[in-house]
Amino acid sequence: MEDYETGRTQWMPIFEDAKSKHGNVALVSLGDLGESKSVRPEETSELFAGTTECHKLAASYLGSFGVPYEVIGGNHDLEGLDEFETDQENLEMFLREHGKPAPQFSRLIADKTLLVGMTSTVFRDAEYTSHEVTIDDAQMAWFEETLKTHPASEGWQVFVFTHAPPNGSGLRVLQENHVVNGCCWLNHSNDLKCRKFIELVRENRCVKAWFSGHFHLGQDYQDSITFPTIDPKDGPYPNRGACTFVQTSVMRGGTSRDGRQQSRLVRGNKDGFEICTVDHQKDGKIRVDAKITYSDCNHEAGVYAHEDSVAENDNYFKVYQPSAGDNLHAPDDGYRRYNEEGEVVIDEEVTMDSVAWWNMACGRVIGMLNGNLIEYDRSTLAPLGLIVGADELVGKRVAVVDSGLEGECGIDGEEEGMEGADCGGQLGREQAVLLYDGDGDITVVQPNEDGSYWRKIVRNKMVRMKEVRRIKAAKAFAAEKLGKGEESNVVSSWGPYTTTSGTAKKT
Repeated sequence: MEDYETGRTQWMPIFEDAKSKHGNVALVSLGDLGESKSVRPEETSELFAGTTECHKLAASYLGSFGVPYEVIGGNHDLEGLDEFETDQENLEMFLREHGKPAPQFSRLIADKTLLVGMTSTVFRDAEYTSHEVTIDDAQMAWFEETLKTHPASEGWQVFVFTHAPPNGSGLRVLQENHVVNGCCWLNHSNDLKCRKFIELVRENRCVKAWFSGHFHLGQDYQDSITFPTIDPKDGPYPNRGACTFVQTSVMRGGTSRDGRQQSRLVRGNKDGFEICTVDHQKDGKIRVDAKITYSDCNHEAGVYAHEDSVAENDNYFKVYQPSAGDNLHAPDDGYRRYNEEGEVVIDEEVTMDSVAWWNMACGRVIGMLNGNLIEYDRSTLAPLGLIVGADELVGKRVAVVDSGLEGECGIDGEEEGMEGADCGGQLGREQAVLLYDGDGDITVVQPNEDGSYWRKIVRNKMVRMKEVRRIKAAKAFAAEKLGKGEESNVVSSWGPYTTTSGTAKKT
């Protein structure tokens, strides 16, 4: 707790100064309030995150700053697996300990200035990885209604807080962790729900800023803040409504992925607001990171207040994102168009440095980076997940060919975010993605049943924990009943499918 005590000491004079000047002060925690491991391993193996003890301690700490606080749950805040049977029971405790009437919150911080936040409510019941940050349907409906009833035309300014950012935010992400595991964005594994947040931002210009954490990365990079508009000479229009997206770091050194320990400070003024860093490694020094100015109720302009401050190996955290261009800009150099035969053929061996991307006829977007085949969102071109890993792809060649069957989908070049997309006359055609080598061996990359390509391979944590327990039981059986020790060979049998046959003949 030492880092948290230090952080509070650094924040207290900031809050006291604001209270003495105007009193419009509040603290917002972005969640993940405890360690996802035992904090007393000599006493218990129980994970600390998501337990009653964890949230009692967090509530006591957050309530000790002398200002009102709000908290939204992250992907670890319902992880009290040994204490609670269900997500609902875990959630009820979370709400009770923090005095929250609902998973979401709304707080009027100043005249026509609203803070809103939403909580991840799924862990045990996650369809795929339990670390996906899932905003349930009730909160999504509440959020949409809140935006509609606080329009920019009436002067409203809405600041949003979630643990993970929405798809389309343009913030720096971790390919080696959150991208490949399918837990980068809010509601990551559901195409429509994942994209819904950026669509609401585009439709409702009352949303002025959106703050998130999740990645445990610092605030020194310029792409820890992204603006709704940029100078046309710097690239295509980003299509983020009137919203500035903001990545938030961590206070404790042990939870930082890049060694930085920082918090965010937001200061409003008559022209807009400032986004600042409170640096906990520099005695709480305040640095202005960006200044956002409202030109009218529907538009704002942002300016970075400092250059990138990078350290050795910081590029490790950067992920390439394709650019489709716009009316003033061509797609980036990685874009591959279809040839006269209606095919994409990359007839050169893929390396770790190969960069390419293309539109499928159904509108999905596939590309390669760092030796991996990645699926990107069709509208925002944000990375969605891993299709084929570098261990399989490097050294192969890639082709996209017509598989000869009529499909039901196609690219709508008029759709917002799909400008400039083409598929070489193959609109609505079924296609096959092929990986081939010089010997003529070919791998067909089959899409998932929902039409997506990225592999939803990281499964629910509860399921995986039970599988580990079954393996332990098998080893115990081998030792006790069969007289076998460490030499016992224990393997697991899983689905799902191994052939295209409609009849089950073997597993």
